[in-house]
Amino acid sequence: MTTDQLPVTAPTATGHEPTSCWTRYVFSTDHKTIAKQFLLTGMAWAVIGGGASMLIRLQLGFPSLHLPILHALLGRYTSESGQLTPDGYLGLVSMHGAIMMFFVLTAGLSGTFSNLLIPLQIGARDMASGFINRLSYWFFFAASAVMFSVFLVETGPPEGGWTVYPPLSALPQASGGSGLGMVLYLLAFAFFVVSTLLGGINYIATVINYRTRGMSMSRLPLTVWAFLFTAIIATMAFPVLLSAFLLLFFDNSMGTSFFLSEIYVGGQALPETGGSPILYQHLFWFLGHPEVYIIFLPALGIASEVIATNARKPIFGYRAMILSMGAIVFLSFVVWAHHMFVSGMNPFLGSIFMFLTLVIAVPSVVKGFNYITTLWRGNIRFTPAMLFAIGLISFLFTGGVTGIVLGNSVLDIQLHDTYFVVAHFHLIMGSASFFGTMAGIYHWYPKMFGRMMSAKWGYVHFWLTFVGVYLVFFPMHYLGIAGFPRRYYAFTSYDFTHAFADMNAFISLAAFVTFGAQFIFLVNFSWSMFRVKRAPQNPWHSNTLEWTTLIVPPHGNWPGELPLVYRWPYDYSKPGAPDDFIPQTVPYALTPESNLPHEQALVSAERELSLVQNRA
Repeated sequence: MTTDQLPVTAPTATGHEPTSCWTRYVFSTDHKTIAKQFLLTGMAWAVIGGGASMLIRLQLGFPSLHLPILHALLGRYTSESGQLTPDGYLGLVSMHGAIMMFFVLTAGLSGTFSNLLIPLQIGARDMASGFINRLSYWFFFAASAVMFSVFLVETGPPEGGWTVYPPLSALPQASGGSGLGMVLYLLAFAFFVVSTLLGGINYIATVINYRTRGMSMSRLPLTVWAFLFTAIIATMAFPVLLSAFLLLFFDNSMGTSFFLSEIYVGGQALPETGGSPILYQHLFWFLGHPEVYIIFLPALGIASEVIATNARKPIFGYRAMILSMGAIVFLSFVVWAHHMFVSGMNPFLGSIFMFLTLVIAVPSVVKGFNYITTLWRGNIRFTPAMLFAIGLISFLFTGGVTGIVLGNSVLDIQLHDTYFVVAHFHLIMGSASFFGTMAGIYHWYPKMFGRMMSAKWGYVHFWLTFVGVYLVFFPMHYLGIAGFPRRYYAFTSYDFTHAFADMNAFISLAAFVTFGAQFIFLVNFSWSMFRVKRAPQNPWHSNTLEWTTLIVPPHGNWPGELPLVYRWPYDYSKPGAPDDFIPQTVPYALTPESNLPHEQALVSAERELSLVQNRA
């Protein structure tokens, strides 16, 4: 055993509790306050992005419906009769994708729980740099302000989808949304990338350098491992997206031709030559596929903690889970071109990316089966958090199977840009990550706000959402196989699409119910903050360090010395132990009845170190 695995005297609390409202709630450097800022901002964006999807589904499910009130609310996005205009529809499609992918499931998920849990679970006072942490949120807030302004400009938002492929996005004269709205969209993402890089560097530095004594890497909770791997992916991939968007801005606003060549608009040849729109696709998807795991890995880390805690069992295959996440990090950077099978790439190159895409399914399956094995014969407590974590596992398999289908280049050519793709990524990435977020909020709400959320309404929220998600996205697979293309304004113009009008209406009704269920959560979230009973210190009988602090931790997290760590975080239902959980701060010397042989050997080392501490 190395010395960093043994506890020694920890430093006492540092810094002072902020006193003014501005320093406590607005410009705070406390990681817990910044986590709440990310959470609340992400929730606001979730309502906006989800509302955009409801307008999209209203158009697809009921294209002939007239709602004049929508014209009063949405203005130029609709006709006077209240129907979405084609430009308004495409603009909402673009903004919905960007908002949900980045502002909700990247910043809202990772920004919230990385900030909240990393210092608390590794035994640190705060992040490595509170100032950089604060900057990270405020760059995100600036990105949010600029992104929201895209809805307000006269030309409207981009109309080429969240991927904003050139040449459409690079030519202001190509569509209204390619003008000022496109410039603001790119500026918002520049701020967003800066925010992500500042946060990612801070998370990495904190995990590596600020672990409390005894908290070796082999004793980190899987949540922290997931946040660490996510930060590594983000710091490597997001600069590439920034470079792509910077070059796209030059093409759009300064007359360059990085992505443009031999373009005609209105019968007139443009002077730009020599560029390649395929270059943009390579740059974009080099971030685009790692982005899937930037969203997904934190959700998996949260699910690991919630499942082990509520199954009352050690997580199965701790090292295999870490290795699988490491494999995902590596493989996520070498599969990007499976999004480009129809771009005209060399078939041999396509076969390489197809093989790598199928390989990346292996570590994902390892995690899925480890979760199932952890649940097997566990003493399961079906809390709302546990239900959402189990729902995530369900989406991991159902959405992952369709990913294998799309990873096959021959099949992908037929299914590319159909509703099969929409259904796949909404299940495996959107819904699974959203369920991970919900599991985290229900599980750590007592630590954030000192109160318990209503379990009764949590169950209602889960079942309406879980059933609703499947009712929305399962039929979409069938639509995709039938040839329904993405991003079409209406499906009433062709006989082969008009035949599925009833199914589109059913999907839209299911989507409305699912979206409505989220307001049950919002009411529960807000009401519980003030009206529900206060939480006990460790309501879930969990082993990790965050539950050793006060109910709502002060600035600096622990009022006295930092905790000392003696064991890994998953000692649940250990044979011989009087309780079904043993916190990480309990020495092996105090649990002789449940120690394994190699653990009993650590008792003497603990005693020797205790003598050294007393002399010090």
